[in-house]
This record gives sequence, structure tokens and C-alpha cells, in this order.
Amino acid sequence: MNAEIELSFEKRHRLIREVIETAVLTLLLFLVIHSAVQNFNVDGHSMEPSLHDRELILVDKWTYLFHAPTRGDVIVFVAPPEPSADYVKRVVGIPGDIITITDGMPSVDGVALKEYYVQPARMGATPGDNPIVKMIVPPDDFFVLGDNRVGSSDSRTWGFVPRKNIIGRAALVYWPLGQDNSGLLPNVSSVYGKVQQAQTVHPTSFTSGIPNSHGIDVNTMFLVAMPGVFMVFSYKRRRKH
Repeated sequence: MNAEIELSFEKRHRLIREVIETAVLTLLLFLVIHSAVQNFNVDGHSMEPSLHDRELILVDKWTYLFHAPTRGDVIVFVAPPEPSADYVKRVVGIPGDIITITDGMPSVDGVALKEYYVQPARMGATPGDNPIVKMIVPPDDFFVLGDNRVGSSDSRTWGFVPRKNIIGRAALVYWPLGQDNSGLLPNVSSVYGKVQQAQTVHPTSFTSGIPNSHGIDVNTMFLVAMPGVFMVFSYKRRRKH
């Protein structure tokens, strides 16, 4: 009889412990994901054809804790001209770069960019654009453009994006399904491969993200896989009891 009571108590104790462990792991998973990623709703056509109006994207807030934004990154940031709103644009110039724009076509440090992600019909200027001729990007600032150059309010109009305004990097389009650009955003670093600064004045940074052979950032792959890792860990913990 005593053995049955002890066995029943042990089962209840094990069940309570598993419930607590599951709750703690779930809370930890929520906190980690909340601090590392954020949902963002694309509003407008300034990033066509890379991003479409009303698409939902996943913003990676983790990567920029380890390194500064790089040329070609699509970033989400607090809009300098409208602090109550968040914008999404592409980084074209980093601190120290010298930017010149001719009819929507940028040159960085004297290198004319061949931006295959900008459609010819969308290349050009907007009525609010300021002349950009040999403009130097200051420390801790970034020069951004929309891929839809004829329909984008960006650094040509209101200037640079301070590093402190950047929320994260657009990493994944997850809704609606079946769009021509759903899934991970492509790595376009090859567009900027010939750009070399005469002097480097980048803000202090850590290790840069490492793209694999398919041009996908390893940090993005880690963020996408993170929930599965926690679930597997939780399952293994339960199996041990």
C-alpha cells in the first residue's frame, strides 16, 4: 500500500515538474522571440517589386546587435520625417560613403550601382528629391532608398537615417502565401561588391553576418529555426523523465 502511495506521489510530482518546465520554456521562448523578431505590415508601394503593399514581413532585430547594417540590407526604422511611423527602405550608403544620384541611379564611392532589384520603369526621381552630389554619409547615419525610385520618400528628400532609429532588418515575407517574393529576402551584396571606401569611418561593429553559398544570412536561418530548437529541447527534456 505504501509503495502504491509513493508511486502515485512520484507520478504527481513528475507531472507538476513537467508542467512547470513547459511553462518556463514557453515563457522563455516568447521572450526570446519577442526581443529578436517583430512583425511589420508593409504600407504602400515604395519598395516594389521587392515588397508589395499589405505584405507581412518578419523583422530581424537580433542581427544588428552584433554588426552594423550593410549596403543592400532592407531595414525597418522610425521615420525621421514622421517619428510616429515606421518606414521600410534599402540601405545604399553606410557611414563614410560618398553618394551621388543621377535620375534615381546611385553611385557609391564613384561606383555606379547595377541594381537588378530596381525595375527600369521604376527608376527616376520624385518631385521632392534634393540634388545628391558627392554627399558624404556621416558616422552613425545611413543613406536609404526605396526600390520604387519614382514613388518613394527616402534619403533623397529628408536625409539620413540615424543608427538609433533602426528597428531591424527585413528578413522574411510570410503573408500572403504564394506571392512572387514570399520567403526569405535575397542577399544582394554582390551589387555593392566593387565599392571601396578611401577611408573607413564605420561605427564600432562586431562580427558581420555570414551568408551561405545561396546568399542567405546565417543569422536569419537561426531566427527562423529558433522556435523549432526550443520545441526539440523541451521534447527531449520530457523524454528524460
